[in-house]
Amino acid sequence: MAAVRSEVVAVNLAHVIDAPPPLPGNRQNRKPARTGIDKRPAPGPVWVGRLGLAGDTICDTRNHGGPDQAVYAYASEDTQWWQRELAGELHFELGPGSLGENLTLAGVEVTHAVIGERWQVGGAVLQVAVPRLPCSTFANFWQVDQLVKRFRAAGRVGAYLRVLTEGEVAAGDELTVLDRPAHGLTLLETLQALSGDRSLAPKLLTAPELPADVHVSARRWLGLA
Repeated sequence: MAAVRSEVVAVNLAHVIDAPPPLPGNRQNRKPARTGIDKRPAPGPVWVGRLGLAGDTICDTRNHGGPDQAVYAYASEDTQWWQRELAGELHFELGPGSLGENLTLAGVEVTHAVIGERWQVGGAVLQVAVPRLPCSTFANFWQVDQLVKRFRAAGRVGAYLRVLTEGEVAAGDELTVLDRPAHGLTLLETLQALSGDRSLAPKLLTAPELPADVHVSARRWLGLA
């Protein structure tokens, strides 16, 4: 059987909208009145810089963006899983950008990617940095009850990526894994640790590629700080 090709399905940029109203019972912290969570496929190549994609918009810069969250990637296979899982609850068809992702990928086990592994995507080199922790804006955008809790429990949260080498990326570009750190800490394990599994704290400290604040938390859980 031929190997599945890992590739970019779509490169997505923000279509800025008014922040969706909160669902009943959702705690709504004060946030910007506009949001860039509604992302849509770009028609051609997009420049990927150190802080993200040219033409993209991040409205809530207090909680999103920066070098450790420059690009958000999600697997199309996981998007399809959500379409089936939430059949009857969704008010729209899920597709590229529906998760608020910049890169919609196919043939990539994003959930099980190792922290720090490097990807060649088009002209850019990207590094897996940290899993996405969904917020209420995402749940309100989909208008699905308890979505944040369900999203974490499913483990299909996608990857925030650093940009190590800037360059253009387009739909159809192949994704090649350049290297994978030996520590083996995955995005899923990191998510589980950040969601309450403190037994994974020692393993977090084996991954120097994690953002500094994650190491600070791991040391605190272990009584080292």
